[in-house]
Amino acid sequence: MCTVMRKKKNANPKTRSWLLIALVALTFLSLYRMNPNMPQVRELTQLEFYKALEDGRIVEPIIRFIDREDGETSLKGKMELKDKLAQNGAPVTIDYRVKLVPGENETLMEDLFTRGLAVKVEERKSAISPFMMQLIFFVAFMALFWWFFSRKMGGDGGPFGFGKSRAKLLTGREDKKRTTFNDVAGIDEAKEEVQEIVEFLKSPDAFRKLGGRIPKGVLLVGPPGTGKTLLARAIAGEAKVPFFSISGSDFEEMFVGVGASRMRDMFAEAKKQAPCIIFIDEIDSIGMKRSGAGALGSSHAYEQTLNTMLVEMDGFDANEGVIVIAATNRPDTLDSALLRPGRFDRQVMIDLPTLKGREEILALHGKKIKFGPDADLKRVARGTPGFSGADLANLLNEAALMAVRKKLDAVDMATLEEARDKVLWGRERKSAGYSPKDRERTAWHEAGHALLQLLMTNADPLHKVTIIPRGRALGATMALPEKDVLGRTKSYFLDEMVVCCGGRIAEEMLTGDISTGASQDIQQTTEIARNMVCVYGMSEKFGFQSFVESNRWSQETMPPPFSEETARAVDAEVSSLVNSAYAKAKELLEQNKEKLSLLATTLVEKETMDGREVEKLVGIRRETVEPEADGSKTEEPAPGVEEPAQKEESAE
Repeated sequence: MCTVMRKKKNANPKTRSWLLIALVALTFLSLYRMNPNMPQVRELTQLEFYKALEDGRIVEPIIRFIDREDGETSLKGKMELKDKLAQNGAPVTIDYRVKLVPGENETLMEDLFTRGLAVKVEERKSAISPFMMQLIFFVAFMALFWWFFSRKMGGDGGPFGFGKSRAKLLTGREDKKRTTFNDVAGIDEAKEEVQEIVEFLKSPDAFRKLGGRIPKGVLLVGPPGTGKTLLARAIAGEAKVPFFSISGSDFEEMFVGVGASRMRDMFAEAKKQAPCIIFIDEIDSIGMKRSGAGALGSSHAYEQTLNTMLVEMDGFDANEGVIVIAATNRPDTLDSALLRPGRFDRQVMIDLPTLKGREEILALHGKKIKFGPDADLKRVARGTPGFSGADLANLLNEAALMAVRKKLDAVDMATLEEARDKVLWGRERKSAGYSPKDRERTAWHEAGHALLQLLMTNADPLHKVTIIPRGRALGATMALPEKDVLGRTKSYFLDEMVVCCGGRIAEEMLTGDISTGASQDIQQTTEIARNMVCVYGMSEKFGFQSFVESNRWSQETMPPPFSEETARAVDAEVSSLVNSAYAKAKELLEQNKEKLSLLATTLVEKETMDGREVEKLVGIRRETVEPEADGSKTEEPAPGVEEPAQKEESAE
């Protein structure tokens, strides 16, 4: 019964819209009929017409032939009215129409010409009157008006749906379609943390009996592609409760106040469906920190939406049974009032999956894929540290597409590794031809990177080196960590800077000249050095200090956190680190010039070499550490530094 009443209520806005359009149409017709300025046509008899002609009141006579079955012909024009003058003294004229009698046209023409009246002939091919033409135009205009506002502005509610919620309602009661925790892999800790929300939605009385209060809001925080939206859907699927899904950007429109109205309407609908879940994706678009009045970037409409959300989550009105789940990868930008207890009481961190988590995700997404006998998903998981769940799903999809292009019966291990390299570093461009001289220079460039990758024991192990163009690079040296990365050390950064310098030095040793191929290496080396000094406190000169510049978009004008002398000293320290790494790389390559030449020559012949092949060729064997298979927590690389897993030669 409640469902039927709700449907009727949802239909009211459309009904009111059509009623208003009908009212506007009737008003138009009434005004058209009552308009005193509307041209009036007077029907004259033959006698009245000839009398007006004798009086000289007929002007602009026009013979109009009407296409009808009876072949009716009429004469129309303007005639002056007696005893009526306009304000300027001119006679008032009206339109007239008189039916012509067959056989009398010639006599009428002679009378008109005698009085000096030129007769115009007009043929009408349509019997539609001017009124009907205006009515058709009005209906077409109203239809266009309705389509524009219903499709572009108001959503399903039409022009009266600006303030209606655009959240999609999923009942979660369909056993075949609902998402459960079995569809979520690789984030076991997050699933355990939200388990009590599911228990509350299933049996809220058990919590109320002991006086417990379930969190009103749960904030899912993590990098993109880690499964935040999927986890929210799984919570609703496990609890079998209605699930409202909306994006933060859906609250904003071109009209002020629309976002706040939609927020109120969404919570009103959710309270009717309680217990239920509201999921707001990318909440940072409406929950960013509020700025002061008149501050740069402030938006009154945006703050209205945020204030409405704050009141709805924890205001005077009871909000029992409605749990708000939000997702963001930028928690530092959220307003502090949004994160206080009573609103988003709990933050659930969803990190990038560990080795064990990656194995589970690959197994979950690989259920629909046919693998060959040599396909080893555990090996793929070990070779994909730093991959999110979305990245792993994309990897398997790319492998399946490659297998189809190769016309294979199943996805083999070689295809899986090729798909991984494509996701990481881009697709090979074997058709991109370049001269033998460029080919040799590229081989020496990548050989310099690869040889130093083996010599620097604190750097990541060498995975593959190729001179086949891949992505935007003419060649690439690929390195992968041996296990999940918990954090990076100073020795790692120093060795990685040395590896980055190897390409430019090897080119110079071959040709005595340098090229633009090391542009990305230079950028990466400088970035590592500056972050070591300014962010990580890894400089011997400055030690345990931070020199991060303040945000220039801050609501307050703040001075720099350090003086100009300190800025110059920081630049000098960064330059010292880069120069030391360059000198060390040059020294190592000169000491191993024969191995460098051998590796470069072999690269010209083979184009692509595996890390083990390179080790065997140059006689350098690095000790490998078997990746741990436990579920140890994986942390992201240090902020501000990209993983230097690839040293590319720029395509410029």
